[in-house]
Amino acid sequence: MGRAPRNPSSRNPSTAPSAILVTGPARSGKSEWAERLARDSGRAVIYVATAREDPDDADWTARIAAHRVRRPPEWLTVCAPTELEAVIETHAGSDHCLLIDSLGTWVANLVELDEIAWQARVTRLREVLTRSSALVILVAEETGWGVIPAYPVGRRFRDRLGDLVRRLGSRCAATYLVTGGYAIDLARYGTPLS
Repeated sequence: MGRAPRNPSSRNPSTAPSAILVTGPARSGKSEWAERLARDSGRAVIYVATAREDPDDADWTARIAAHRVRRPPEWLTVCAPTELEAVIETHAGSDHCLLIDSLGTWVANLVELDEIAWQARVTRLREVLTRSSALVILVAEETGWGVIPAYPVGRRFRDRLGDLVRRLGSRCAATYLVTGGYAIDLARYGTPLS
């Protein structure tokens, strides 16, 4: 069972008071852990899906279907392949739990943005998270533990996602790494870099 995050007031004032980051490698259980945290929150849950459906990709369709089957029927689903900040802002003053799955897909959907436009989107995301009173649970893939991608777009994706996870993790009330069958509370066992 997930523990409630410790009082975030001990972190810097720009911390998103009700944000939790759940990160981990592929098939680690990070989505299941985030879903458990959302269920245990006692709040009405809005599942924010960043994936675009592709009827020509059977594997992708099956992955999306597996996520849908796990969700309780009372959870509302909102699709936000690119406008994640707007969805958070819409529900910022609510007492809902927003479960965003996943940041990696959101980054992939915006990977063609130039660096200035990308940084503006990241800044806006950080700002809306900081202002939100809704509980926001962010799921993010860990992509930087492997080989350096051979192609520029792969390197841009990996670098942007890694930077985003680092920047958001330092602002969240709790950050979990899910790996090896465990969800590890990084704020409890780790030392912040800044």
